[in-house]
Amino acid sequence: MQEKQPLGIYIHIPFCKSKCGYCDFCSHPPESEREIERYLNALMLNMQDFSAAAQGCSVDTVYIGGGTPTLLAPKQLHALLDCVRDAFDVEKDAEITAEANPGTVDRRALRALRKSGVNRISFGLQSANDAELRALGRIHTRADFEKSYADARQAGFENINIDLMYGIPYQTRESFAKTLDFVRALSPEHLSVYGLKIEEGTPFYARRDSLPLPDEETEYKLYLDAHRTLSDAGFEHYEVSNFARRGFRSRHNLRYWLDENYLGFGVAAHSYFNNQRYAYVSDMDAYIREMESPRDMAGILSECTDIDVFTKETEYVMLRLRLFEGLSLDAYKATFGRDFLAKYGKKLERYIAGGFMRAKVGRIAFTVKGMYVSNYILSDLLEF
Repeated sequence: MQEKQPLGIYIHIPFCKSKCGYCDFCSHPPESEREIERYLNALMLNMQDFSAAAQGCSVDTVYIGGGTPTLLAPKQLHALLDCVRDAFDVEKDAEITAEANPGTVDRRALRALRKSGVNRISFGLQSANDAELRALGRIHTRADFEKSYADARQAGFENINIDLMYGIPYQTRESFAKTLDFVRALSPEHLSVYGLKIEEGTPFYARRDSLPLPDEETEYKLYLDAHRTLSDAGFEHYEVSNFARRGFRSRHNLRYWLDENYLGFGVAAHSYFNNQRYAYVSDMDAYIREMESPRDMAGILSECTDIDVFTKETEYVMLRLRLFEGLSLDAYKATFGRDFLAKYGKKLERYIAGGFMRAKVGRIAFTVKGMYVSNYILSDLLEF
């Protein structure tokens, strides 16, 4: 019998209570319960459509993101997961993650989530400073988060991620240090620490010249502070923005960096499957109509690309170098039949000399300093 290939599933829930000032994700407050029900039905039809194509796959990660998935009723999330199990071969020990906003869950809802099979929860804390949370437009307070976190532990969650942001309005090194100390004391299994990006089309972008943001030097120091503080607390800084206790790396996120197959369902969801990358449009009405009365799936794709050898190699280098363990020279040669250093060695020399990259036995990787400017270096290295 042929061994099944591992597959990840991403499900996008585009609903939230209110839109944060920095958010450019495909999300909005729902217009009605009817809109939610139609969208969930479309999601399930979409998954069922791919059941046959994924027969040779075994699902080992499921990630429900948003938006705010916990804005849905527990029974709705339960129905979605039942559909995943009906449509796909889901492994018994699959990592099943749901994102949660601390302002949208209570102990009862968390217990229902855990009972439905969710075994990893990701809380969007962002900051432990209430003034900073208000500046971001978050709907929760530090106290709300503390209660949600305690409730999640009591509900049986033994794998919790906390999202934090740095470089946000009014933030200082002192306030960020207090946030880091706060989350470190809670001892979560995983932390994601992201720098704020001012994206075009957001309220923050319209106010970009007046926002009270830390300067570039301070923002860099905030990144270093996160690395030092969390590393000292026993977290492994394994990817540009991610820290984990031993054995708790995010299996779903790793599949992105390791270029493994995943199927995304819902508006604006991306997929990488059978050597093809594609994404659905952000138009919810169009997505729902297509699932309810199928006509031409191509009409709801915002992109669809067959991955050629050049693109495969470029993505391989870019994604592997996001990991702190870096790129294996032997694995690269086995995959592409050529020597990595022969192609990139000249450019690497100045980044290694500058302390931005390091060459260790059989591997090339970024240093902490290099990780902070990795996008710039990768653009130069790969000639984007």
